[in-house]
Amino acid sequence: MAKLTVEDLNLEGKKVLMRVDFNVPIKDGVIGNDNRIVAALKTIQYVTDKGGRAILLSHLGRIKKEEDKPALSMRPVAERLSNLLNKPVTFVPTTEGKQLEDAIDGLNNGDVLVMENTRYEDVANGEYVKRESGNDADLGKYWASLGDVFVNDAFGTAHRAHASNVGIASNMTQAAAGFLMEKEIKFIGEAVDKPAHPFVAILGGAKVSDKIGVINNLLSKADKVIVGGGMTYTFYAAKGMTIGNSLVETDKIDMAKEILDKAGDKLVLPVDSIVAKEFSNDAEQMTVDGDIPDGYMALDIGPKSVDLFKDVLKDAKTVVWNGPMGVFEMSNYAKGTLEVGEFLGTLTDATTIVGGGDSTAAVQQLGVGDRLTHISTGGGASLEYLEGKTLPGIAAISDK
Repeated sequence: MAKLTVEDLNLEGKKVLMRVDFNVPIKDGVIGNDNRIVAALKTIQYVTDKGGRAILLSHLGRIKKEEDKPALSMRPVAERLSNLLNKPVTFVPTTEGKQLEDAIDGLNNGDVLVMENTRYEDVANGEYVKRESGNDADLGKYWASLGDVFVNDAFGTAHRAHASNVGIASNMTQAAAGFLMEKEIKFIGEAVDKPAHPFVAILGGAKVSDKIGVINNLLSKADKVIVGGGMTYTFYAAKGMTIGNSLVETDKIDMAKEILDKAGDKLVLPVDSIVAKEFSNDAEQMTVDGDIPDGYMALDIGPKSVDLFKDVLKDAKTVVWNGPMGVFEMSNYAKGTLEVGEFLGTLTDATTIVGGGDSTAAVQQLGVGDRLTHISTGGGASLEYLEGKTLPGIAAISDK
């Protein structure tokens, strides 16, 4: 890889600032899902095994006022990390100042410290000042002064220039990628830049507007681009089909027409849909081919579409999937997404990469995650990477 990685660093006795992505679901101090903490363990363990002193920074949720802070403390995360590492983890309930500096100075080789939520810095004296998320120059410089080297293992924030990633990296002589970041760069970057063919992209979700850049970029690289989810029906409208009460972005119909004209047979749309008269899991549903009848809305792809997508995917050597095929959060409209995920698990001779919350949830629910090549930890970051954009968090990592 062209970027410096944690394995390129001398870590013995060093204060190692690590940007991790511990933005986990948390309610009443209880963590709902610790996947992101688990994903960072390999890099943390490597740093401590090599005699480094790991100083971990992460945001948690969004903080826009003082009242947001208590429910979004990193303390429960530090406690969970301690359990996972089976060793003590020091938690410091602040983001700057003498208490933090003294705690860092007191670390021994192999110790781990978690500082308070970096977005506590977004509110000061009751004002929303965005020091962290606005990449405040002084804050980035201060945090950089706390360590000797910097390791960025938070791909989930790589598409944002924050003080805790770009700010720190720009003030360090050595900024390296952790193992998780390295893996994301390798699999998503290589899938887009030099995929094995046939290369098939699967894009789902509600809005065409969220995926226009990705669709356009992948149409120039992929052999086929499968479209599912709510954005299907903006394309249907662009083709002059009836869509009933289905989701549509009327201001994007002309854009969808342009994409269809450019794509030709590269773009693969669903051929049937599961429809209902109400946006409800309990509504009476039926399957229709093509046009959606008046009074009905499409909420999932139908069985013929699943078969079509499987046929397109069966010989693929590279597959990138981002976004659900239907209203995945409703069990009666999750079948299309789940069947696509299950089929991906059978492609043993392909590089299979999944990103996005619902897509990831589908493969985890099916238990096929270990049969896939890579499950991305970054939703927005993976989308922008697929779009071909330069991600500031990656750009700030030192080149070898």
